[in-house]
Amino acid sequence: MMLKQSSKKNLFINGKWQEAGDYYQLTSPYNGKFLASVPLANKREVEDALASAEIGAMKMKELTSLERSNVLERVSKLFEERSEEAAEILALECAKPIKAARAEIARTIETYKFASEEAKRIHGETIPMDAAKSGKGRFAYTIREPLGVIAAITPFNFPFNLVAHKLGPAFAAGNSIVLKPANQTPLSTLFTAELFEQAGLPDGALNVVTGRGSVIGDQLVRDSRVKMVTFTGSVEVGLGIKEKAGLKKITLELGSNSAVIIDGTDDLDAVVERCVEGAYAFSGQVCISVQRIYVQEELYETFVERFVEKVKQLVIGDPLSEGTDLSAMINETEAERVERWIEEAAESGANITLGGKRIGAIFEPTIITGASSTLSISCKEAFAPVVTITPYDYLEDVVTCVNDSQYGLQAGVYTTSIHKAFDAIAALQVGGVMVNDVPTFRVDHMPYGGVKNSGTGREGIKYSIEEMTELKLVTIKF
Repeated sequence: MMLKQSSKKNLFINGKWQEAGDYYQLTSPYNGKFLASVPLANKREVEDALASAEIGAMKMKELTSLERSNVLERVSKLFEERSEEAAEILALECAKPIKAARAEIARTIETYKFASEEAKRIHGETIPMDAAKSGKGRFAYTIREPLGVIAAITPFNFPFNLVAHKLGPAFAAGNSIVLKPANQTPLSTLFTAELFEQAGLPDGALNVVTGRGSVIGDQLVRDSRVKMVTFTGSVEVGLGIKEKAGLKKITLELGSNSAVIIDGTDDLDAVVERCVEGAYAFSGQVCISVQRIYVQEELYETFVERFVEKVKQLVIGDPLSEGTDLSAMINETEAERVERWIEEAAESGANITLGGKRIGAIFEPTIITGASSTLSISCKEAFAPVVTITPYDYLEDVVTCVNDSQYGLQAGVYTTSIHKAFDAIAALQVGGVMVNDVPTFRVDHMPYGGVKNSGTGREGIKYSIEEMTELKLVTIKF
C-alpha cells in the first residue's frame, strides 16, 4: 500500500488550503521513513484561523438542523467510501496495526452518524411556571444555542475518532472549530478536513492549524473569541489549559491507569482474552487501556498462567501487515520512559513475568507481578503495553486499591454476584463502571469522562452537544 496524498501539506483556513511560512518533517514511528512536510503554523496564521472561525460560527448558526445533519451524514458516507485509505494513514503516521486502524475508521463512521442524528434532536423543555406562587400567568421554555468558536486540541492515539468526537457534536450544535491535532498525527486531521470540504461544510466552520502546541495552544486558549476549549491529552497540559482559559467552557479528558477486578467468572478463558485485548491494543496507548489487573486469590495462579500464554501469541511487527497485533509506540522517547519504569519495578523486587525489553520505539508486551502500588508503573499512566497483575482476598479491599489513584476514568469488574457488582459500582471512584467487561470498552454515544485527574466534562455525542451549547430561558407573561 502507498500513501496517495501529496507529501507537502497545507493549513486549512476559511475553506482554503493555505501554505505556511515553515514546515516540519513527519516520519513513521515504525521505521523512520519520511511521510510528509507538515505546516508549522505561526501566530499570524492562527489569528487568520480564529478570524475565519468567528465568521464560520455565524454561518453555522444560520444553518437549519437538517442542513447540519446532512453535512455530517455526507462526511460519514465519504469515510465509508475511503475507509481503507484512512486506515492506511493511521498505520503510517501512528503505527496503529492495520486491523486496529480499520476498527477506528468504523467507529469514526459511526460517530459522525450519531452526530448527524443528534443534530435533529437538540431541544429544550417547558417549565411549569405556575408551580411557584409568582409564576401564575406565565409560560416558559428553554432552548439550546451554539456557543460560537470552539478550540479543539486532540491526541495522537485515535486521531480520526477523537477528532470526530470534537467536530461531530460541535457542528451538530451549530458551532465552528479551530482544530490543533497532535504533531505526530496531522495527516488524519487534514484528511478529515478534505472530506468536510467535499461534504459542503461552510467556509470557516473548520480550520486546521498544525504545529507547535506551545505556539498554537496558548493562543487558542487565551483568545476571547474562543468560547470553549475541548482537550484530550495529559494532566499537565490540561491543568495549564484550565488555568489560562478563564471563564470559557472546558472539557478535559486526561487519561487514567485503569483497573479491572476479576472476582468471579464462569469462563476464565474469555476473561483472559478480553483482558489481553484491553491491555495491549495499540500497544496500550489508550486512555482506558487495562493497566492494573486484580485477581481473586483462588483464581490468581490460573489467570496469570493463561494470561502469559495468550500474550505470548501476540505478533509484533509492521503496522501495515495483516497479522500484526502490536507495533511501535508513538516515539522512542516514550518507549525509553517505559523502559525506565520497568527497571524501577525490577529494582524494587517486582517480577518481570514476561517482556520488559525495548528495540527502538517497539516495546514488548510486558507483564509484571509482585509490584508495589507506589511504583510508577502502578500509580502513573503507563500508556504502553504493560500490565501489573495482583492477587486479593476481599472485594472491599481491592476496591480501595483501585481507588488509590489520582485517576478515575473507567474500571471493570468481573463477578458472578449481582450483589458484589452493585457494591463495586457504588464504591468505585470512576466515571464509568463496566460490569463483566474491561474498562477499555467504549461505544461512541455513551457518556464518557472521568473524575479526579481524569478530567472534567463528558464526551459522547449527545453529552458533548450539551457541553457545546448554552441554555437560554424564555418566559412569556400573558
